[in-house]
Order: sequence, then C-alpha cells, then structure tokens
Amino acid sequence: MSRPVALITGSSRGIGLGIARALSATHDLVINGVRDEPEVAEVLEELKAAGAEVAYAQGDVSSAEGRAGILAKTRDAFGRLDVLVNNAGVAPKKRHDLLEADAEELDWMIGVNCTGPHLLTQGAASWMIEERAEDAERALSIIFVTSISAESATPNRGGYCMAKAASSMSARLFAVRLAEHSIPVYEVRPGIIATDMTAPVKEKYDDFIADGNLLDARWGTPEDIGKSVAALVRGDLPYATGAVITQDGGLGLPRL
Repeated sequence: MSRPVALITGSSRGIGLGIARALSATHDLVINGVRDEPEVAEVLEELKAAGAEVAYAQGDVSSAEGRAGILAKTRDAFGRLDVLVNNAGVAPKKRHDLLEADAEELDWMIGVNCTGPHLLTQGAASWMIEERAEDAERALSIIFVTSISAESATPNRGGYCMAKAASSMSARLFAVRLAEHSIPVYEVRPGIIATDMTAPVKEKYDDFIADGNLLDARWGTPEDIGKSVAALVRGDLPYATGAVITQDGGLGLPRL
C-alpha cells in the first residue's frame, strides 16, 4: 500500500510549508499554491529529498474551478486522500479603519479564508467517507489552520477576523458532521508567526513581544505549527475531535 497522502493548501511557503516539512517523513504530499510550478520547484525538490512523493496542485481555493482542480490533481497523482490541512489564507492588502473597509476586499478575504476551505472540505470529506467505507482502520483527519484573530478583535483588519471566526465555526461543524464516520476534525490557531504575511509588520510585533505581551517571548515559527499538525495527524491527541489547539506563546492567557 502506498503511503498516506496529505493535501495542504497554501503550502509552498510560510506555515503551510512548515506543515509539509513536518509531514514529509510519514506522508506523501500534495502541495498547493497559486504560483506557477517552476516558481516553487525548489520547495518541491526539498520535500522530495525528505522522503515524500510530491505533487503540485496549482489552484485558488476561493474558486470552484480551483477547488475541483486541486482534488482532481490529488486523485490523479495518488488516488487517495488521508489528510486535508486547510491552511491557505490571505491578510488584508492594507489595514483599514473598520469604518472605511471596502466590500471588495472583504469578499476576497472571506472567499480565501472561509468559503474556499469550507467548500474544499465538503469535497474532500465526501471522498474520505468513501475511503472510510472501504477501510474502517484508515487514519483520516481534517485540520483547519485559523488564527487567534478568530477570537481577538482587531478593528483595522476586521475582515480577516471575521473570516477566521467563520472558518473556526466551519471546523466545528465538520467535526460534528463527520464524527459518525470516525473522521476527526481539529482547529489549530497560530499566534504571531514569522512568515511572509507578517513581514510587513515585523517591527510592530518585535516591539509588542519586547513589551512582555507573550509568556513565551519570541516569534512563533512555521515549524512550531507543523509539529502540532503532525501530532494531530499521527493520532497523538485521541478522543479530541473538535479540539482547538492554540499556539500563541501565551498571548491569550488572562493575567492580572
């Protein structure tokens, strides 16, 4: 039997790549991104060198065509799907006051961060249900990578917060719906993670961390998130479908 297969959206860089690296020793991988394949060739070769068979599925999760193409590529390359990690996401192009945010950017962020992952999960889950009927022992799982912004309100990027909160609920809904098929669904909520997305506000968060706002006073890394996802995929946290794993260095812990 071939190795289990993990489809990770938005995985050619950032948190998604950290997750792919963590799973490469145990899973074959479908890497997803919107860039052309030659632009991510170095990443694909790195993951292959780590022991994984790797396919690249170019596609935008916010479009029906993109989602269909991603799943079709997974079927064509491997003929199976054991793990879906909904990681693809976008931040606002510019931080706006809540009273000035525009509808076009809101629709874009909700499409990529919420609607797209929800509908991709719909298709992937239907496939996994078929696989479960064929093999009751198969280790299947779905993970939503959201953000502490699902709970923490930031008015100058309200659309992002709204989209991540909705994606958090999507994870809960699928945890309930798929329980009868023994397909656990988890949510991982990263805090301040060093990626391309946070690079433009690095100075702000450097100061924020230096001011003592985190208990673990450092930037989080994609590798931190990758380790948690790998543990969930391995089944190291049993009896916990629907769980929310918060990795924010203690930022959200109430203190006096």
